[in-house]
Amino acid sequence: MNKAKLSVIILTLAAAALAAGCRNKAAEALDDLEKDRFLVKTEKARTRDLEEYILLTGSVKALDEATLYPRISGKLLRNVLKEGDPVKKDETVALVERDEPGVVYEPAPVPSTLTGVVGRVYQDSGANVTPQTPIALVVNQSQVRVAVDVPEKYIGKVFQGQSARIKVDAFPDRYFTGKVYRVSPVVDSHSRNTVVEVLVDNADRRLKSGMFAEVRLIVASRGAALSVPAGAVVEEDGKSYVFTPQNDGTVRRVAVKTGIATTDYTQVSGIKEGQEIVTFGLYGLKDGSKIKVQN
Repeated sequence: MNKAKLSVIILTLAAAALAAGCRNKAAEALDDLEKDRFLVKTEKARTRDLEEYILLTGSVKALDEATLYPRISGKLLRNVLKEGDPVKKDETVALVERDEPGVVYEPAPVPSTLTGVVGRVYQDSGANVTPQTPIALVVNQSQVRVAVDVPEKYIGKVFQGQSARIKVDAFPDRYFTGKVYRVSPVVDSHSRNTVVEVLVDNADRRLKSGMFAEVRLIVASRGAALSVPAGAVVEEDGKSYVFTPQNDGTVRRVAVKTGIATTDYTQVSGIKEGQEIVTFGLYGLKDGSKIKVQN
């Protein structure tokens, strides 16, 4: 056996011995723990700013959009404006030449019906067009709306003027703020959802029509709320409790009242700020149970 292979074998055996030693130490720590003593972790109750929200998804759409059509049939002489160009109401976006042999007409303008930006040009010069042929799309994106489907069970928590936060993949570190400006008066009988639209200021034009958006409808918010990790609150017989470690190595079950609840934290009253609360090892824990706090 050469030296290289011998070194590999020695290193492998040493690693196995070290791993076995770690497992043995963990097993010994568990064996040393009394059978009726619970291994727990704790965290201090702290004051935090909390927001309770409904998380939904939707699509961004310009507040105003208009598809422009020619008034006559003929050939598209040329597109006066291109995609991205600003446009005012009644400004010419394209010119159409009436296709009628032996007669000369002035090119017919295709005017914009609103002030905004040319979002899309649908036809190339020379294309045959009719009054049913779309020529261009004009959008006003100074404000955008985000439509979301809200499940029936949440409808009672949604109202006009409600605050919302919008997030899109293009700007993952930024939230855009908006407000609910329309709540559909009906619930879809198949999906059991109702359509809610959120209006968002978009002066910097960062939000674009068609973007996928994550929407947080703010149900309640509270600044400087005393709170504990959500998993630390135990519900029993319609009441809420937390467990607090005692100096004698036991825990005391304390009744609390809960307020705003998020995915991470729950607002509570009935305990003091900075008080240690059991956050892990709650299964089977009772008032007066013996505990060992794991660092």
